[in-house]
Amino acid sequence: MTKVPGPPFGVAITPNGQWDLAGIGKYVGVVRTGADGGHLTRLVKLPAGDSARGEGLTPDGKYLLVANLKQGADVIDVAKAIKGEPGALLGTLAVPAPAKGAFEVAFSADGKFAFVTMAGEKEVAVFNLGLALTQGFGPADYVGAVPVGVTTVGIAASPDHQWLYATSEISVSGGTYGLLSTINVAKAETDPAHAIVSNVDAGCRPVRVVADPDGKTVWVTARQSNALVAFSASKLVTDPRHALIRWVRVGVQPIGLAAANCGSEIVVADSHRFKAKFGVPNLAVVSVPDVLAGKPAVVGYLAAGLVPREMTVSSSGKTLLVGNYGSGQLETVNLTQLPGAKGCQS
Repeated sequence: MTKVPGPPFGVAITPNGQWDLAGIGKYVGVVRTGADGGHLTRLVKLPAGDSARGEGLTPDGKYLLVANLKQGADVIDVAKAIKGEPGALLGTLAVPAPAKGAFEVAFSADGKFAFVTMAGEKEVAVFNLGLALTQGFGPADYVGAVPVGVTTVGIAASPDHQWLYATSEISVSGGTYGLLSTINVAKAETDPAHAIVSNVDAGCRPVRVVADPDGKTVWVTARQSNALVAFSASKLVTDPRHALIRWVRVGVQPIGLAAANCGSEIVVADSHRFKAKFGVPNLAVVSVPDVLAGKPAVVGYLAAGLVPREMTVSSSGKTLLVGNYGSGQLETVNLTQLPGAKGCQS
């Protein structure tokens, strides 16, 4: 556990595994990692009024996008942030006013387009990041919006970046169930209003989503259902009514999740966000082969701080980074010590 000066939300690990980048309120914390733990080296200030939410590194690792509740996503030069050089904050990808409530980010395969969930606007905003980086930030960066459900929060790309998966906590205003939306990335870059491929029910308050490394299964945390939900990626496109594979009961109020150990396990953050009296938050470890075989699939639990929220896996696949929002900690997990690491060659 590494203590940071505030509640960490979005987290990222640089490709070389030596630095963690955490959204902490109006700052991004730069943490040097080592054998003796993590050490906060500096804070990069975000624009006035911004509050950091989800984060994402571009595929080349050069830029960090930080979703903010104010208007869109702030873009940070990773090398400058690590070195403490001036000008690390390059600019902001902004949705047209009065839209607000950006929450998570994803990218096209080449990193030229960025996709940002707008929790307050029932949309996924599409930005031409390449244009912003080469010609300056401005209104021309905004391509348009993919219409989705109410309180759209989670987003993730398929391994081949052909599809985006976005979660909305409610399908329509006043509804009971949330949505998992499948989006055609190529269409979203040119005609976002018509990029939706399918919408399927995803339980009560689905909040985060990830695709496994082989692209066959899409996993969603349904926070109010206390469940991890598995969908067939191919059927989300070809036969969405039959895309559901299985529900797995996990802990209380799950939020973040990550595919670990070559996709053999899913780690889920049981946050206890609104249910603190029901026990201690933890990280549930779920066996993917057991899920697909219809067997009991929760194989164990890892300790966590208060309200574990976002998480990410290092490019080496050996480390999991978790932001414990309620206790102001970054948690590092050695994934090679989990049972599913056996036989994993990544």
